[in-house]
Amino acid sequence: MHRDNKVLACVDQSRYADTVADYAAWAATRMDAPLEFLHVIDRHPEIGSGEDHSGAIGFDAQEQLLHALSDKDAARTRAAREQGRVFLNRLRERAMAAGVPAPDMRQRHGALDDTLAEQEDDVRLFVFGRRGTSAEANRQALGSNVERVVRALHKPVLTVTEGFCEPRRVLIAFDGGLATRRGVEMVADSPLFRGLSIHLLMSGKESQRAPTQLEWARNTLEAAGFDTAAALVPGEAEAVIAKTVKDQAIDLLIMGAYAHSPLRSLLFGSKTTDLLHSATIPTLLLRR
Repeated sequence: MHRDNKVLACVDQSRYADTVADYAAWAATRMDAPLEFLHVIDRHPEIGSGEDHSGAIGFDAQEQLLHALSDKDAARTRAAREQGRVFLNRLRERAMAAGVPAPDMRQRHGALDDTLAEQEDDVRLFVFGRRGTSAEANRQALGSNVERVVRALHKPVLTVTEGFCEPRRVLIAFDGGLATRRGVEMVADSPLFRGLSIHLLMSGKESQRAPTQLEWARNTLEAAGFDTAAALVPGEAEAVIAKTVKDQAIDLLIMGAYAHSPLRSLLFGSKTTDLLHSATIPTLLLRR
């Protein structure tokens, strides 16, 4: 088993962490891949002491204040690391109970997107919660890191919602583009999806090339031994995908992600973000 072929579960201390652990364990077991849990501690947490230091203006007072703040920062860092270690140990035991033989765990300080990009060469699949501590107060909100992290990576990213349900039926939102063509080939080659029912869906604007592209995708999957259904349904993609997920009892959605620039997304919105807002099932995001 190659250590550079791991499933990396990115977890924060939110209620979604157990679901991340469960899906990561499921993926690692099916792919016979090593599993690692990663907890990233922000270098600059927005934490205030609530103390008023406005009167500390003398030189000696400034020195004492700097020492006191430094000591508090060091103590806070130690506490965060210890809390994170206990948290990771619990998830490690949960994954072992699910059949993963020896999950690794790691804590890092820094920005999540930078940390994940540094490790990408060693990762086969990223798994993280679609919502985290930043979004717990608003169940409709996406975690603040989702778009930034996905844009920083090139490997597949499995984003999960709360509650584990072992996938049986998979929907590929196929658009004929490079990302989803690679996604079809990935599904055909990966043991992660072996034995699952695959449904191909093309939606959006009508195109003369669409039937040929969809036929290629179905043939590719059927040649790999998959039970594959295919449908070409004109209409607004978000609505068509949502209806298909419900009608076909889909457990996992695969789709291309963030094909346009961040500036375009800022000005006009993002179809990826819209779909992630509305989807209630785990979604595997593919980047070009």
